[in-house]
Amino acid sequence: MAKVLPPPDWNDLFSRNSQESPQRLLEVLSTGKPVDPRGRYLHWDEMRHRTPPDGLTLDEWWLGTALSRFASAHFLPLKSVKGDPFRFSNIDRVQEIVHSIDKCAGGRIQTDDAIANVQSSDRYLVSSLIEEAITSSMLEGAATTRRVAKEMLKTRRPPRTHGERMVFNNFNGMLEVERMAREHRPLTPDDVLELHRVVTDGTLENDSDAGRLQQPDEERVFAVGLDDKVLHMPPPAEELPKRLEQLCAFANGENVEGFLHPVIRAILVHFWVGYDHPFVDGNGRTARALFYWSMLRSGYWLAQYISISAILRKAPGQYVKSYLKAETDNNDATYFVIYQLEVIEQAIDSLRDYLTRKTAEIAKTKQFLQSVVGLNNRQLSIISDALNDPYQTFTIGGQAQLHRVVYQSARTDLLGLEELGLFTKSKAGNKFEFHPAHDFQDRLFALIEPQEAAQANETANAIKETPLVDVKLADVVGFPWSADQVNCWRRRNFSTLPLPVRGSSSMG
Repeated sequence: MAKVLPPPDWNDLFSRNSQESPQRLLEVLSTGKPVDPRGRYLHWDEMRHRTPPDGLTLDEWWLGTALSRFASAHFLPLKSVKGDPFRFSNIDRVQEIVHSIDKCAGGRIQTDDAIANVQSSDRYLVSSLIEEAITSSMLEGAATTRRVAKEMLKTRRPPRTHGERMVFNNFNGMLEVERMAREHRPLTPDDVLELHRVVTDGTLENDSDAGRLQQPDEERVFAVGLDDKVLHMPPPAEELPKRLEQLCAFANGENVEGFLHPVIRAILVHFWVGYDHPFVDGNGRTARALFYWSMLRSGYWLAQYISISAILRKAPGQYVKSYLKAETDNNDATYFVIYQLEVIEQAIDSLRDYLTRKTAEIAKTKQFLQSVVGLNNRQLSIISDALNDPYQTFTIGGQAQLHRVVYQSARTDLLGLEELGLFTKSKAGNKFEFHPAHDFQDRLFALIEPQEAAQANETANAIKETPLVDVKLADVVGFPWSADQVNCWRRRNFSTLPLPVRGSSSMG
């Protein structure tokens, strides 16, 4: 990972300019702004590669920028290793994104009835918690695949590997912060320690390290780069208990002068834990979990549905750089705040795309099964999942957790689908597993009302009578279809026009 070059000391620049030409210094200061002409909050490491505004040298541009930021900064109770306070600048870009988050995270994303339904919404909530649990673990080096991890969480089987244990713990951690937020009580150091214990249980070299701060007699953990050079040395261990108390007070809104937007506070709680690095391991997972707690406690319900780790994992180097920029530029946490705001913005966009896609899938399934009497929304969701993955395993406990219903409701749902012949049931240990029937799609089509089934069969029979020589996939992509492939295509697309034949312009 490329290093972040620290900026020149603005005190030295100020002294030199004031001695050389006080009048020139006044001109430089009068033109200084926190952002560049395009509204970007540039670090020196980025600014040094750009052309300064007309009439300014690069050093003058940085001096004016740094002093304007310092003059408008909001100083925080978080102190650096040297004892200097961190600060934050509430620039236009910050206010713009925060306003957008306010509109989305406190409002309602419009969806169809299936998603707006409480049970269906809870299903999306659990899916989002699963996604965050997996990607947060992978961000910390968990070795597992997304498919296997999802299967473990959905079926509620015990984790088998270290990577699966990390995912399992993170999922429980997300449930824990949701519970803590619902209680709406002040955060305490014991809460933070318990949350760390939950997310690291059974994953550390020494089990006793879970749920406790590093001790003064231990070698202090620190952040290193790919070249093994130290990137960040956190505060001494003997300061950690006091700093944790200060963190909790800040998270509870007790030790800040003036108003600090709740989203900014949540991001700075995340930053604080990462900066202090108070634990042997699991600092990042704990920091991100506390971010979610802070957002939920402040009423940002949408935070439950987004996965910031999924965005962070796409560019982990930028995540680390946002910390380094803050530390190298005189404790300016604005860099981290802006980066995290943009991550939240992207996560909300991803959620919106996901909901749009899943809404269409559910609507299509509901339309397809509208004549099947007695199926509820949970059963429709199970059928939709089975259509997407016919080899998926379903358990009563897993469905109860996924849809947030009692065990008996989930049991009734799956047994009902078994009675329809869509699923088979088998015993695995002390629990039942349900699998889509081997001819799941055929059985599903057979549930259509007689009139529609007759129309489907009539169309299918017409296709069967079409000479194979005339029905060529060459008309589509260049390869001939077998009779079995034609029939399979027809079963999947029974309501469409017949397959295109040679010379036809219709694609069905």
